[in-house]
Amino acid sequence: MHAIREKTPLRLVKPLPQKKRDAMVDDDPNDYHRQIERYAQQIRQTNNVDEIINLLDEALLETRALHSHNEVQTAREQVNRAEQKLEALKNELEQLRGLVHADPLTGALNRSGLDEAFARETARADRHGSPLCVVMLDLDDFKQVNDIHGHQAGDDVLLHLVTRARETLRPSDIIARFGGEEFVVLLPDTGIEAGVAIIGRLQHNLATSPCLHANQPLPITFSAGIALRALHEQQNAVISRADAAMYRAKQAGKNRVFTAPD
Repeated sequence: MHAIREKTPLRLVKPLPQKKRDAMVDDDPNDYHRQIERYAQQIRQTNNVDEIINLLDEALLETRALHSHNEVQTAREQVNRAEQKLEALKNELEQLRGLVHADPLTGALNRSGLDEAFARETARADRHGSPLCVVMLDLDDFKQVNDIHGHQAGDDVLLHLVTRARETLRPSDIIARFGGEEFVVLLPDTGIEAGVAIIGRLQHNLATSPCLHANQPLPITFSAGIALRALHEQQNAVISRADAAMYRAKQAGKNRVFTAPD
């Protein structure tokens, strides 16, 4: 699952055509410096992290092209240092992008991270005609935990839930903090019955591994609603159906998993 996904290096932009690479090699090396300055100006003019990373990728391509330039053989170390600095900056931006999409308390995705993950998974589901279950999960009686044991206990409970979810869910599954004690789980390639079984395992895991606060166990339960996304169904619509099923689970006595009608 991808509560916080393992960071993978961003794939470089597609290589330049051979003709353009050859032209770069034959050009004056000063052209390289002018091109890098153009990239720098473009970077200064944007606040889009993805666009900045792509610009850095293009700068890296041009820097690596200098390795084959006869006139810069004596400056090999300088070229290597420039390449290392560009790689380091791109890695820092990748880490920053990950933090922007993460809930700082639990490490689950936040709302913007959910939006990105939903767009990616639904595009894949629609392309391949594969099922995608969307789960709305809400901790039961969470306000009482805060009122009786304090807000630190509440934070411990939220973190414990996400920790157990990471242990229970599959690597392809995604959990995001939707707000307060509400979480959304995306289950790719999963039909409704399999989705109910997966969330049931999470309930069992929480029941057998209670949260410890001040060395005292705090039992945790949640109510959940699961909706099987229809082809091309929008995010708000399918989450709304899962949310309605979750409220029916609450009204039926909590600690239950209900499915939404198609």
